[in-house]
Amino acid sequence: MAPSQLRPVSLMVSLSIFSFIALAAAVTVPLSSTFKYVNEGEFGDYIVEYGANYRVLDPFNSPFQLCFYNTTPNEFTLALRMGTVRSTSTMRWVWEANRGNPVGENATLTFGEDGNLVLADADGRIAWQTSTANKGVVHFQVQPNGNMVLQDIKGYFIWQSFDYPTDTLLVGQSLRAGGAARLVSRFSEKQNSNGPFSVKNGRLQYVTFQSEPVTEEGFSYYLSLEFSTGVNAILATPKYNSTLSFLRLGVDGNVKVYTYNDKVDIGAWEVTFTLFPGGKP
Repeated sequence: MAPSQLRPVSLMVSLSIFSFIALAAAVTVPLSSTFKYVNEGEFGDYIVEYGANYRVLDPFNSPFQLCFYNTTPNEFTLALRMGTVRSTSTMRWVWEANRGNPVGENATLTFGEDGNLVLADADGRIAWQTSTANKGVVHFQVQPNGNMVLQDIKGYFIWQSFDYPTDTLLVGQSLRAGGAARLVSRFSEKQNSNGPFSVKNGRLQYVTFQSEPVTEEGFSYYLSLEFSTGVNAILATPKYNSTLSFLRLGVDGNVKVYTYNDKVDIGAWEVTFTLFPGGKP
C-alpha cells in the first residue's frame, strides 16, 4: 500500500486521540464532591498503631478511615486506618501517602475540580499528589476493601491506592511487574521512613494477597498468595470470614498476616500467619 493511502488513517487516529484528551480535560469534579481538609484540632482518643496521635477525616468506609497521624511532633502522615471505634482493639495503618516526607500542622488535603488529590504543607509545599489533574476524574471513594480510588464518569479507575503500597498488602492487592513491585519496611515504630527490609516481586507478572471461603458455607477461609504462574500458596485458614486481613512487612523484617474480626469487640485482631515464627529473619 502506498504511503499516501495511510495518511487519512493516521490523521483519524490523531484526531481521535486529541478528541479523547480534550474531552477528559473538559470533565470536572462536581463542586459538591470536592473537598479541602485542614490538619488541625483535637487528636482522637482511641488506641492506634505505633502509639500515634491522629486526626480523622471524613472519607470512610467501615472499617477504613482516612486520617492524619504522627509519631514525632509536627511530622504528619496521610494514612488509611483499619478498625472501628466499636472495638476496643488497636486500629492499624494499612496505607500511607507520604512516608518519609511528612507535613506539619495546618497542612491540607484537597480534592479540586480538576480531579487532582493534593497533600500540601501550610506554606503550599506539595508533599504528595495523585497527578490526576484534567484526566477525567469525577469521583473519589474509599472502597469496602480499603482501596482508595479516583474514578472517571464511567466508573473506571484513573488512580488507586492499591497501586502504591508501602509495607502492607490488603486482600486483593498485588505486587506487579512494571508497577508496585515491592514492599518496604518502616524504619521504626517512631520514625516513619523507609527501613532496611524489602520484599520484591521479582520476575512474576503479579503476586496477589487473597482471601476466599473454603466451602460455600464460608465457615473458614483460605488466606493465600496467588502467583501469576497459577500457583496458590496457602498461608492460613481462619475459622471465620478473613477478608479483612492484610500482609505486613514489619520493622524487624518479619512478614505477618493480621486478620480483623469485625464481629467481636475485644481481641478483634489475630496474627494468622508468621513467616519467621522465631522472630527476625
